[in-house]
Amino acid sequence: MDRSRRTTLQAAGSASLYGALVSMGLLRPGTAAAQAFDQGAFKTAGVAATLKALGADGATDSKDVVIVAPDIAENGAVVPIVIKSSVPKTQMMALLVEKNPNALAGAYELLDGADAEVSMRIKMGQSSDVVALVKADGKFYMAKKEVKVTLGGCGG
Repeated sequence: MDRSRRTTLQAAGSASLYGALVSMGLLRPGTAAAQAFDQGAFKTAGVAATLKALGADGATDSKDVVIVAPDIAENGAVVPIVIKSSVPKTQMMALLVEKNPNALAGAYELLDGADAEVSMRIKMGQSSDVVALVKADGKFYMAKKEVKVTLGGCGG
């Protein structure tokens, strides 16, 4: 049997099985296993307002929270950032970008025993401070780093 024909038959069979399970009500399309997160925090402007929306007004600076990001990002559309936490019992990690229209770039709830490290790529319109926020054992900790975005090959 031709390899492409076999692949087509497998795909068609899988789609038919999925359709049958949906029509019998055994599967529901569009359901997700993720927990609901407070969407209001994603609509705030500015770091202070976002910290308040997350309930992290009194977050303290900590050397146990580390931001790994380039000092100069050549492409503001794709800036790689890693947040690492060595604070025991880390429950949540979030990244805020000071000069973005919506400061909260991402928020992650961690399971017990998970490695407290999150990697993401964000969009930055201009040079700005990025703030990593960590919730551990009910308390908030943060770290800050400046990331410069180049505009047309020149630092901005």
